[in-house]
Amino acid sequence: MNRSILIVICDFLLVSLLAFSTVDINKVADNGAAREVKMDMATNQIDSRRDLGDVMRLALNEERKNQEQLLGELAKTRDAANRQEALLSERDKQIQTFQQQLQSREQQTKQLQQQQANLQQQFATAQTNLQTLNQQLQSTSTESLISKEKLAALEAEARKQAEQAALLKAQLAELEKNSQASQAEKQRLASQLQLAEVEKRSATELAARMQEQVTAERAEKATLAEGVKALASKSGQLAQEIRENRPLAPNTIFNDFMTNRVQASFAATHAGIFGIESNKRKETGTVLVSDGANTYALGHVQDTPLIFWSPGTDWESLTGTLSRGTASVPIRSLSFHLLDPRVVLMPVTEAQARELGGKVYRTSVAPFKFQDAVLVGAREGYYGECKFQIDTSTPRYVKMDRNSLKGLFGKFNPSSGDLVFSKTGELLGIMANGTYCMMIHNFDAAATFQFGPDIRDQHTAQTLSAFYSRIIGMPFKLQ
Repeated sequence: MNRSILIVICDFLLVSLLAFSTVDINKVADNGAAREVKMDMATNQIDSRRDLGDVMRLALNEERKNQEQLLGELAKTRDAANRQEALLSERDKQIQTFQQQLQSREQQTKQLQQQQANLQQQFATAQTNLQTLNQQLQSTSTESLISKEKLAALEAEARKQAEQAALLKAQLAELEKNSQASQAEKQRLASQLQLAEVEKRSATELAARMQEQVTAERAEKATLAEGVKALASKSGQLAQEIRENRPLAPNTIFNDFMTNRVQASFAATHAGIFGIESNKRKETGTVLVSDGANTYALGHVQDTPLIFWSPGTDWESLTGTLSRGTASVPIRSLSFHLLDPRVVLMPVTEAQARELGGKVYRTSVAPFKFQDAVLVGAREGYYGECKFQIDTSTPRYVKMDRNSLKGLFGKFNPSSGDLVFSKTGELLGIMANGTYCMMIHNFDAAATFQFGPDIRDQHTAQTLSAFYSRIIGMPFKLQ
């Protein structure tokens, strides 16, 4: 991986460690006395993270430019290697041509040497004949019996032999000259052949070096591509971590709630005094929440027609709808949370969630990451930022600090059924009463009522009475 990428990643991790460090929640209480922790977040923290994200993007763009430059250099190197290979092939052809010419010259030299040997033999024979004729001429001149015609014939033959010897001598000189020229051409071709072989070796070595360079650049390109891919993946993960750990303003969280709010409407009937049917309707705002596997609409039992009391009410019918905008889906059932039955759960299928649209909130996986939370009134539409405290005697609940809670238009008091969001926009929980918020970690149910026009066989009075006994059996601060 490129050194600049490693430097950027190290800088980011260092800044992240400094930015995400939080106050130890176990040191909130000292000697039993509550101590208020002031959480002031520097305004330039988000900007630094944004700047860091920009730096990450600039580093990624720079690496991409370097990759494009390397690809261009690789293409040039490949072209140079192809030219060297073509030059090497041309040198091979020239060497073959020189070798063929050298073989042809050697054959011509052998032929000239053979001709030279034949002419030398003929010249020697002619010299011998000339000497023989001279001797015969001298011998015949001394003899008186030889006629003048015979003497003239001998002289003519002697001249002929002398001319032939001179011609052979001239031919021999020409052959000697051609032989020298052939030897010079042979040496020139041998020199060219040696030079071509040297150039061939140089071209072969250069081609090998360029092939090694191409292989090295390919490996560097692959390494760079892996580095860019790892940087892109790491950049996405780091950006996700920034988004997950960046606190949102209360205005943003409330606007998000108003945009994605689902309206829950309930209608129920039961037999009243003197057998007169009694109808009851309720409406409230809520959101869709998912734990990654199932999706529910959450609410508080007081926002439904159902009432925990002893004796309980035997309801005869129970119906309801979830609506958002023009979309509306029926409520199939209503479950009471196993931890606190005042929290009610209404299951929503994937198809119904798509039909309603909007955002499906996730439960908070790190509820204590920030000291503050945002409380939203589901019915009345108020909201505000509030500190919360950990109560070790109620591990599944957090205590809202009512003195530190301020809304947009001044102080207000939280009430049961209000939704509580973490500063990252996840659902932290729902207010069980005016002080304690039950954190939502799962959707385990203690009992379930199926909705329909006739629910008398479900004996709702017995279940509601049992839940009333359970609530009054809780610690007084949770009731």
